[in-house]
Amino acid sequence: MRSILIILTGGTIGMRNVENTGVVPSHELEDFLHAFPQLAKAAEVDVLDWMDIPSPWMTPDLMFELAQLVEIKSADYDGIVITHGTDTLEETAYLLDLVLNCSKPIVFTAAMRNFAELGLDGPRNIIGAVRVASNYESADKGVLIVMNDEIHPAREVVKSDTSKVNTFMSLGYGKLGMVDPDRIIYERNLSKRESFWTERIETNIDLVKLGAGCDGRYIEASIANDAKAIVLEGFGRGNVPKSVVPAIKKAIEHGIVVVIASRAYTGRVMSEYGYEGGS
Repeated sequence: MRSILIILTGGTIGMRNVENTGVVPSHELEDFLHAFPQLAKAAEVDVLDWMDIPSPWMTPDLMFELAQLVEIKSADYDGIVITHGTDTLEETAYLLDLVLNCSKPIVFTAAMRNFAELGLDGPRNIIGAVRVASNYESADKGVLIVMNDEIHPAREVVKSDTSKVNTFMSLGYGKLGMVDPDRIIYERNLSKRESFWTERIETNIDLVKLGAGCDGRYIEASIANDAKAIVLEGFGRGNVPKSVVPAIKKAIEHGIVVVIASRAYTGRVMSEYGYEGGS
């Protein structure tokens, strides 16, 4: 039987609804996992209660600490499962996918329903994630996300809905595989993987989301606060309003790296349009 480490980081999967307060961390998940009979049938499991935070509290520094922890712990296990809140799961999973160069399965899972809610999805997702992490075919596929009996790669997945249990999707690509009762099925392969191991990350980077009619005020604020880089989430191929262009030029003149992304979920950013503000 394969050995799997489950690292708990918090999120709805371990929360409970408290009257007159709302859904909050409950610190019950670790005890539940130790007494979860189906889990013992899936693998030899250890549980590490690393932290218990709502995922909006997750930061790039904490993500990098998690990556370093996984790098160390992966030497002692056949695979790692990480429970995480859904709001920032895709960011954490993607950072780990970028900085880890581990051939062993690293699998994130989560829940859309809290620990006390009717039809909770957390236990099923955990079992599915452990089974994927225990599967020999899951090696060398990078960081994976298992939710709602589907397998997605970290580099493609997004949270697409605020509350549905099938919120995680690889838009434009489709799921990587599925968790069936009798076996794990992979339906396609990833075309490429990238990893960039580093001993530190730069967190003084601003994300500026652009909308119709925007000007350069937020870029000016980044310049004033000595940002090391600015990621602009533009339109389409990477186009921006012409009113933003002077601030972009100013940022570049100040030695700030400016990176253009697109608010579209799929497709490339490309130098195509020649008008002012065009990509």
